[in-house]
Amino acid sequence: MSGGRVRTTTLVDTGKNMSPSNNGGIRITRDKDGSKVTSVLATTASYPDQTEEISYCDTKVIGNGSFGVVYQAKIVDSTDMIAIKKVLQDKRFKNRELQIWRKLDHCNIAKLRHFFYTNGEKKDEVYLNLVMDYMPETVYRVARHYTKNRQTIPIIYIKLYVYQLFRALAYIHSLGVCHRDIKPQNLLLNPDSGVLQLCDFGSAKVLIPGEPNVAYICSRYYRAPELIFGATDYTVNIDTWSAGCVLAELLLGQPIFPGDSGVDQLVEIIKVLGTPTREQIREMNQHYTEFRFPQIKPHPWSRVFRAKTPSDAISLTSQLLEYTPSSRCSPLEACAHPFFDELRVEGVRLPNNKEMPKLFNFSAQELSSKPSLQSILIPDFVKKHQSSTSLASSSSTISNQVNTTDSNKTSINISTEAS
Repeated sequence: MSGGRVRTTTLVDTGKNMSPSNNGGIRITRDKDGSKVTSVLATTASYPDQTEEISYCDTKVIGNGSFGVVYQAKIVDSTDMIAIKKVLQDKRFKNRELQIWRKLDHCNIAKLRHFFYTNGEKKDEVYLNLVMDYMPETVYRVARHYTKNRQTIPIIYIKLYVYQLFRALAYIHSLGVCHRDIKPQNLLLNPDSGVLQLCDFGSAKVLIPGEPNVAYICSRYYRAPELIFGATDYTVNIDTWSAGCVLAELLLGQPIFPGDSGVDQLVEIIKVLGTPTREQIREMNQHYTEFRFPQIKPHPWSRVFRAKTPSDAISLTSQLLEYTPSSRCSPLEACAHPFFDELRVEGVRLPNNKEMPKLFNFSAQELSSKPSLQSILIPDFVKKHQSSTSLASSSSTISNQVNTTDSNKTSINISTEAS
């Protein structure tokens, strides 16, 4: 199911900050209860580079794969929980994941806090350790919980989670970054607050027009058809397809295109979308010359999903899962879709009666792809609140300036009298 992973690094001279000794190495001590405490000099994720010691305890493995191992730990003398992703680092390369992740700052992107290097067991073996905020759940595990109990995920949660995914994509795409591995396992969740964060930038890349990219990327169930057709000049629209697959999966309770192989994946897609036309195939990969496919008609979207599936959910899914990459709606357009209108209603709360997470704090960077959508994306009640807050802030600034001026006048008068 996971599909292939490629090296997400680029050739470069070895940098001095890649040496574990330069980062102070690891120091192991014991606390008063005898528990193991790990202390290390780590580099802060934000620029400029600064080093600071972090100490953590209660370390345990919470995930592993071909990329490496992920640990959970607790910061000493704090309630803060962290996750540490440990990956083997080739000294001849710089790590693309680290380069990209350090530049990202968004409420729906997992927060990278620090990074440090450690020695492996073998000679000259170096590991990169990425320290991030810990999130207790993933969309994959939450969805599986509902499926095991033969329940459907409440539609408000589907709206909330997928909306935040599209916000994350709108942000990284505005920076030219393509994630290339969107799937439920890479969507972190805090079920209590409803916050979703996109993680794992191990396959991410800044796509540059004219530069080729590997086609064998992205986990199979979520792989865009242009990748299956071998395209190497694809765009960030492959992420949009993957997000459409995630939305469909949450609505269905199972993957919409569960292919057993790369070829079978295309068969599963054709079962729903029908056989792509020659023009659609050219749009996916202009160099593809094999056009021998059985002619299958598209399956009506209304019959793909359960009878009670909201029509606007089906509408959005159909706009995301398009053969022609340029025909797919963008992440920002997806956020503005009527499917998410319920989230824009004043006073709407989570099922646990807690306030919704921040959904409308769009930056100019996020809105840059289509500023005209701002009128839809930011509800009137939010605009009113922003206006009143801005007015109060302006009044406070003016008041402070007046007080400062008065204070200066007093100071001058006193000074004059004293002279």
